[in-house]
Amino acid sequence: MAVETVIGRTLEAQSAPKPVTFTLNGTAISGRADESLIDAATRHGIEVPHLCYKQGMRPDGNCRTCMVEIKGERVLAPSCCRYPTEGMEVTTDSPRAIASQKMVLELLLSDVPETSYTLNSELDLWARRLSVGKPRFASRHQPVQDISHPAIAVNLDACIQCGRCVRACREEQVNDVIGYAFRGSESKIVFDLDDPMGESTCVACGECVQACPTGALMPAREVGKTVPTSRWSRSAPSAVSAASSPTMSRRTRLCSCRARMALRTRAASASRAATASTMCSTSIASPSR
Repeated sequence: MAVETVIGRTLEAQSAPKPVTFTLNGTAISGRADESLIDAATRHGIEVPHLCYKQGMRPDGNCRTCMVEIKGERVLAPSCCRYPTEGMEVTTDSPRAIASQKMVLELLLSDVPETSYTLNSELDLWARRLSVGKPRFASRHQPVQDISHPAIAVNLDACIQCGRCVRACREEQVNDVIGYAFRGSESKIVFDLDDPMGESTCVACGECVQACPTGALMPAREVGKTVPTSRWSRSAPSAVSAASSPTMSRRTRLCSCRARMALRTRAASASRAATASTMCSTSIASPSR
């Protein structure tokens, strides 16, 4: 057993990725050969704009927002799909890299409407951080909204075609409902065979909503634009009115629903106890045969 343990540890040590030393924004750092440049930068406190990249998902390099400059290479490289090598010199904030990042953000902003479907748009966040103003380019033809699903609203006018929802549906939940169809300016996200979402085989797991960075997939009836409350207030209205109010947050509604369920459980328990007590009294009072 001891020999097998030693052999196993030796094989693990041999298969483990060796540390790599490279330069990031002028500072020598140590990374791993299987760690992407954007992960290494994040680990060292350096922010790189990204939209199609999401930690825990397979990187695709679709949006080209995370472009960085590598010394000796003619073109910029997507940091989510590139891995460090020994002696590599990477710059995330060079004038060339910043110009590319800002141009990509401006092009994406020109394609989405000014109407926001979410309070936490990652596209707007990076545009503010890089000081990207109003886009100079004409907008695309905006598709119509799909509200056929009872739980999820599809706002393809806000879609930047990053592919995060496709990976979430296919690779995370393995439902294989969301796909990518057509070409050029007609390319878009589709459900099954380009069916309305309400008529597709979607199971409403919500994984695509969590993955979407721009609000193209959101909870129905604009729930995503509701500002959540930080704590439950003691002076809140009754449970029934709180649950029925459209302005209440999801957490507040959940608390009110739990309160109603607790009240109903207590009432049912009290009713059963009273019934049992009545039956017991009746059986004692009745004469035996």
